[in-house]
Amino acid sequence: MTSVSAAAGGSAAQKAKPPVVQPGTGNNIIINPNQRLNPVLECIRNVGKEFGDIVPDFQVGRTSGVLFLSLKYHRLHPEYIHTRIEKLGHAYNLRILLIMCDVSEHQELIRELTKVCLINNITIIVAWSIEEAGQYISTLKQFEHKPPDLIKERVDKDYDAVLRTALTSINKVNKTDVETLRSSLGSFADIARAPSDRLQTLPGFGPVKVRRIKDAFDKPFRNRATSAVFSVGSQVTRGAGDEVVSTSNDVTEPNAASGSKTISDSAPAQSGKGKGKEPAQRSPSPVWDIELDLDTPPPVASSGPPLPREPSPAWDIELDLNDDSDDLYVDPRLAAKKGFGQPGSSLGSDE
Repeated sequence: MTSVSAAAGGSAAQKAKPPVVQPGTGNNIIINPNQRLNPVLECIRNVGKEFGDIVPDFQVGRTSGVLFLSLKYHRLHPEYIHTRIEKLGHAYNLRILLIMCDVSEHQELIRELTKVCLINNITIIVAWSIEEAGQYISTLKQFEHKPPDLIKERVDKDYDAVLRTALTSINKVNKTDVETLRSSLGSFADIARAPSDRLQTLPGFGPVKVRRIKDAFDKPFRNRATSAVFSVGSQVTRGAGDEVVSTSNDVTEPNAASGSKTISDSAPAQSGKGKGKEPAQRSPSPVWDIELDLDTPPPVASSGPPLPREPSPAWDIELDLNDDSDDLYVDPRLAAKKGFGQPGSSLGSDE
């Protein structure tokens, strides 16, 4: 009886584990047996699942493999992901590292894993919950045979649709404004060449909208910010004769030792508050005459008792406190109170 119950218990334990099969070619997600206890399996819905002998954690297509990594586990075992990537080798065209962010301090860990993925040609995806991670895996399987333009914006290829898409990309311009421009001005080229006065006569076009349209067609792509960055990065160029040649504003400044001659910018100075003020020329720095004896070793602090201190010199100060001065003035009330001027007093006594 006992042997029968033990055999029944062993068979039940064997049935509890799903069988490991070879990866099929159906519509099921192939799961690595090491992921049996992963709670993300309960969040994978709308697709079939089966366990198979595969290298990645999830196989969501013939050429797509997913490695699952918890940041809490990665913080305890940082070598784990490197071993898994090494075993993966160059298999699979689409290689994905699905990270489960379950720690608070995650910035440095994700930055490190991003570098690893860039080196090994792996796409990194960060999930912030178990449900989100399961939805990523399900979506990857559902979109296995879908073309990449499925998630792209659908734009009709006729002229009116392309014109509408191009003009509505300008801020403050809607589809009604596009129809007004098309019916009033005609083609895209006519709209681009239309002056501001002509655009302001159209219904629904105010000065702000007209200015944005003209900026879209007339304003250069490089604005002042990018030009300033370029000028800062390119203004240090050395020329012949120890001169600094500026490539941004054509200013040539000789070396400080040769004088303070400066060729100013060709742009005229503008009048007005805060404009037209040329920066003050900086005076050349003085020549420093500092002699350092680098051959003398630094003093070494002694570890013995401190040396006795030399005695201070005696102060030779003589004060004549009994000297009578004619210009000494004493308040009569204070003199009467202290007894000055009376017999026996040294101040104000007549000898």
